[in-house]
Order: sequence, then structure tokens, then C-alpha cells
Amino acid sequence: MSGTSLDGIDAALVEIGGERDATLRAFVVRPYAPEERDRILEAIATGSARDLALLHRRLGELFAEATAAVLREAGMDPGRLSFVASHGQTVWHEPGHVSLQLGCPATIAERIGVRVVSDFRARDVAAGGQGAPLVPIADVMLFGAERHPRILLNIGGMANVTRVPRQGATAGVLAFDTGPGVAVIDAVVRALLPDLAYDPGGRCARAGAPVAEVVERLLADPYFSASPPKSTGRERFGTGYTADLICAVRERQPGASAEDCVATATLLTARTVADQVRRWIPDAASADVVVSGGGARNPVLLEWIARDTGGLAVRPFDDLFFDGDAKEAVAFAYLGWRTLHGLAGNVPAATGASGPRVLGSVTSP
Repeated sequence: MSGTSLDGIDAALVEIGGERDATLRAFVVRPYAPEERDRILEAIATGSARDLALLHRRLGELFAEATAAVLREAGMDPGRLSFVASHGQTVWHEPGHVSLQLGCPATIAERIGVRVVSDFRARDVAAGGQGAPLVPIADVMLFGAERHPRILLNIGGMANVTRVPRQGATAGVLAFDTGPGVAVIDAVVRALLPDLAYDPGGRCARAGAPVAEVVERLLADPYFSASPPKSTGRERFGTGYTADLICAVRERQPGASAEDCVATATLLTARTVADQVRRWIPDAASADVVVSGGGARNPVLLEWIARDTGGLAVRPFDDLFFDGDAKEAVAFAYLGWRTLHGLAGNVPAATGASGPRVLGSVTSP
């Protein structure tokens, strides 16, 4: 799994024993080097057909390397693998029209020697859905609570939330992207504090003073008033959006520091998460809320989300299951397993598709 945060490739080795049984056996992160991240951002912004084709091949090599790394971590021979599930790197996500991920599956199959399940989002889009979010089926089957509602909040590059009435039941599931997660925060940090790739422990945000007027202006974006199902990405909350945020902060508050800009971006994520949860999940205050993703490592962001939801109590995904950073990689391993067993991988209520669909394409070893 490589997400919109562009921090790197998450590789999880997963043992799946059935529809409600997935166990993490090993996990590694292969970080993107700054030049690799820049190449992806350039491809998204201005890439030619040649740029995209070469990046597709290169990412396939990187995903194969990450697969080999997690096998070494586990001391496992590739011959024991059933398959590799590869989400790919999203380079364009236009809800209701297309969702494009790069990372050549044939390259992975050739290097590792097992079948590869990939291109998960295309079938849901073809069925009238947005192609996202797709993690909700794993939230329902693997991470829901047996007897009460649970809200699973993931704060990656974009932030998304799933409300699961109870484990194993897709009826009544609500899931959608709330808006930017850490992508805008990280982009502000990289633009203004180039020695850092992100805000470790929220220290920059803590040292700054958010400009609330800028956040209020940004909250007028029609995405936040749109009702679910909905999904988003860097096409909307990317480099240009980050530049606009920085300019707005410095126009409203001349002399604003880099930390003030980071704090403003952090407040924006906190406010959008809090607003969307309050607006669309009425019983959130009484639900069991579990948080994962890079944003779960930012205590300032979590404090501000709790404050803006009136004290919503959240607990780390790690406390209930395993390393929360591995959650989405495990979810796509599970989606690959569902594909190979002829089981639907989308939740139509989450994506807007016309019905359940078996997702993904299979590349032979």
C-alpha cells in the first residue's frame, strides 16, 4: 500500500484464515526518497504519457522490493506466498469518473514469482461508484465490534471514516473521506521547513498559532458540505491548495511563521474531521472510536479533533489490533483474498456503486 501521504510503501505479510480472520505476520515500511516523492508529484501535476509509463514501471520495481523486504523480515520464502495484493500509487482520482493507480503488476509477478491482484478501484468506478473508499469492507469484517457500533477513523494523506454497526454486517455502514488528513500538513512542512518531511509529534503545530479566519474560509469549499458517498485526493487538496493556504495565512497575518502555517493546516484537518463526523454520524459521541494512520501519531491533531467534537474520545488502533500503520496494507491483502475467492470487495453505500462487485485484476506468476 502506498497512499496519498507519499511517505512510502507499506508492505504487510498477512495470514488469512477466512472472511473474518486476518493476522499480521510482518510489516515493513520502504520510505520514498525525496527525489522519488518529487517524481510522483511532478507526474501528478505535469506528467507526459512517457513520464507516467516510466513511473508505472519504476513503481512496480519498488513494490517488488518492498515485498521482498517484508519476506526477509519474516524469514519466509516467496514460494509460500499465495499472492501479492498491490493497491498501487494513486496519481489521479476524479470521483465518479476515474481513479488511476500506477505500479506495474507484471513487474511484481515477474520479480516475486506469484500471482498479483491489482487495480482494485476500476471496477467500482465502472459500476457507477467513486472507487473509494475501499477499506470499509475490511473495517466491517475484521475491525468492527461484535455487539456495538464502532467508528474507524483513518488519518492518512486524506482522512476517512467508517461507521460499522457491528462486525460482519454491511447493512447500515457509512463510510467516506472527510477531506485532507496529513497531506496538507506535510506539504506545508516540506515547503517551509525543508529539513523536515512531516511534523514529528505535532511539535511545529504546538509551537505555532493557527489563523482561524483562514481555516473558516477554507471550510467553505463545497466538498465539506457535500453528502456521502464522497471521496477526494491530491487533485483537490494538493500542492496548489497548500500554496493557497500559506499565502492566505501570510496575507491575513503578515510576519506569520512557518509554525503558524503548520498550525493552521493542522487546525484545518482537525476541523474538517470533527465537522464531518458531527454532521454525518449523529451517534459518534456514544460510539467506540478507533484511530489509525500517520495522523494518529500527532497528539496535537488528536487533541484538536477531540476539542472540536466536544470531547470525542478516541483510542489508537494499535491498542485493539496491531500497528495501525499497517492497517491499510492488511486491508488490501484482505481485498485481494476476496477477489480470488469471488467475493465482493466494495461497500456500495460507501462508494456509490450500483451494487457489490468483485474488484481487481489478476496477473499470473
